[in-house]
This record gives sequence, structure tokens and C-alpha cells, in this order.
Amino acid sequence: MNSPEPELGVAHRRILTNGVTLHVATAGPEDGPLVILLHGFPEFWFGWRQQIEPLAAAGFRVWVPDQRGYNLSEKPGRVSDYNLDRLAEDVVGLIDAAGAEKAFLVGHDWGAAVAWWVAMKHKERVARVAILNVPHPIVMKRYLLRSFSQLKKSWYMGMFQLPWLGELGLTRKDGVPMSKGIRNSAQRGAFTEEDLERYREAWLQPGAATGMINWYRAGLRSPGKTPEDIRIQVPTLIIWGTADAFLGEEMAPMSLEVCTDGRLERLEGVSHWVQHEAPERVNALLIEHFSERPPSTRPSRAPAGRAAPTQA
Repeated sequence: MNSPEPELGVAHRRILTNGVTLHVATAGPEDGPLVILLHGFPEFWFGWRQQIEPLAAAGFRVWVPDQRGYNLSEKPGRVSDYNLDRLAEDVVGLIDAAGAEKAFLVGHDWGAAVAWWVAMKHKERVARVAILNVPHPIVMKRYLLRSFSQLKKSWYMGMFQLPWLGELGLTRKDGVPMSKGIRNSAQRGAFTEEDLERYREAWLQPGAATGMINWYRAGLRSPGKTPEDIRIQVPTLIIWGTADAFLGEEMAPMSLEVCTDGRLERLEGVSHWVQHEAPERVNALLIEHFSERPPSTRPSRAPAGRAAPTQA
């Protein structure tokens, strides 16, 4: 079980949302505007370790969940439990549990797909959204159908559909090969060996490997219901590392086109792991983007006992 992180000023809670209990790391002033950081695959809350303290120091109330299926959060057993509609409803439930009307959302990788989906289908609960290195889900779906180069980059998504193979890729030799793959796909020094040990510990939590892979399975077998209007109508910041080995850069401006109030910031030479490789730049962009702080992002009511402190 992961230990507390006193150096980050993080407290750990269990939050009941949308029928599942999520482990959430929290920091910052209780009366600050709410920011929710959504990790991707194969990370967990710790993947935002370089963003938590700066955002909290800037006055934000920061909530960082292990999303369903990951690390210390609950891991439902059905593939359909991981479609984007359910994942988005988890986030809406976190906003409710925090006692806020709206939140600032930040997402990376699969967490960015969830952030897009929340902003698209629950825009009344989102003040602003920041997206790190993932296209709008509908842009991604359409692009995959006509881009052989992106299909080649996304080959692992097909592999993850096979029983046990994805899980084996995560857990083989206690996760060491997978952690080496992450380190090799990033700039030198982005992940320390101590960081990767934390990742391996998270992947080896009971049921975590299947829960994590089920996100990919649901993406093909049980996708969320696409609304008629796919535009993003809340202020949107897209941060994109141009050296991403997994996702084509051309999808960034295509995603910007479906935002009614959007901005694209390219980080030259930065890989898919943008918040790890360029944390100071990412943090500055996030704080700038969220500097217009609507009062509705502040807690408006008590969360009615939905959050309970816990050690993690």
C-alpha cells in the first residue's frame, strides 16, 4: 500500500462516487477553487506529483484520484464498467463530493479522454479544461479510420483486447519490462527508478492489471454514447509535446477545431509524458489558464459525509 506523501502536503481519502469508491489524494486550501487531475495509462495519482504542490501553492484545492480500476481505487469486474460515460460520471461525482458546482479539469492520456468527455457531456460542471497530449475522442476515432501511421502507433490497443495478454504485459517479471518501456519512451531523467518502483507497486495491486486494461477493452467494445454536438464549449487549453511517439501531432489542431474557445500550446521536443518532462512549463500554463477563477468552483455546500480521511 502506498505511503502518505508529507513532502507534497497530500492527504488521502476514500470518496464514494457513482457507485464506486475511489482513492483520492488531496492538497491545497479547502476553500480554494477545485482542480481535479486525471491520470492516464499506466499511471496513478502519483503521476501528478510535480503538479500538486505548485497548484496548491497557487491557492487551488487539488483532488487527484486513482481512477476506477487503478491502484487503491475500486475495480469493477465488467468491461462495460469502464466506458467513457461511466468514467465521466465518476468525475461529476467527485465534484459533488467536494461540494463544488464546477471544477477545473486537467487530463493526460486516458485521463484527457475522460476530461474531454466530461467537458462535452457535462459542460455545466466544468469551469475550464486542460488537455495534455490526447486528441478529442471523436477526432481520434475518425482519424484512426483513415490514418495507417496512427494505426501502427496504436497497435497495442488491439493487443489489449486479448484475454490475459495485456495483464501479462503489465505484470510480467513484477512489471520491470513495462517500467523500462515507459522510461525508454520518455526523455532521460523523466522517471527515476524510485518513481518506477511506485508504478510497479500500483500495477501489482489486486485486480489492478485487469482494471487498467479494461479501459482499452471498453473503448472498443462498450464506448460511451456520442452526443449529437461534439463541440467543447468551455475554455480549453491543449498542451502537446511534439515528440509524442504514440499519438500524431496532427490531431492537436484537429481537436482545437472542435473547441469554441480553445488554445493550443506546443512544447517542442517533449514526449507523450509532457507533465513529467516539462513540469515547470506545464504548471505555469495550467495556473495561467485557471487564473480566471469563477466563484462557482469554490465549495458551495458541505459534501454530506461523502469523503472520509484515510491513509494510503
